[in-house]
Amino acid sequence: MGKLLAKIDEWYRRRLRMVIWKQWKRIKTKHQNLMKLGIKKSKALAWANTRKGYWHTANSPILSTTLTNERLKLAGYLFLSDYYQKVRIKT
Repeated sequence: MGKLLAKIDEWYRRRLRMVIWKQWKRIKTKHQNLMKLGIKKSKALAWANTRKGYWHTANSPILSTTLTNERLKLAGYLFLSDYYQKVRIKT
């Protein structure tokens, strides 16, 4: 059960990153938000101008290094594997 939830969680986190990237819509917004997340100005501009699709960008270093699992947790998103570890009956 744990491995299945880990795979689902992996997909879920990628999907969250994709939706967040899609919400930012414009290059200017992407650039500003990447800079807020601690990326240098030149790198943020290059990443904001990427021509890759939303799904591909969600798994690239652009978002996986800026929107980390810890940041997603701080934003209030729940992960199935964490919840499973909490409620699982240990034998």
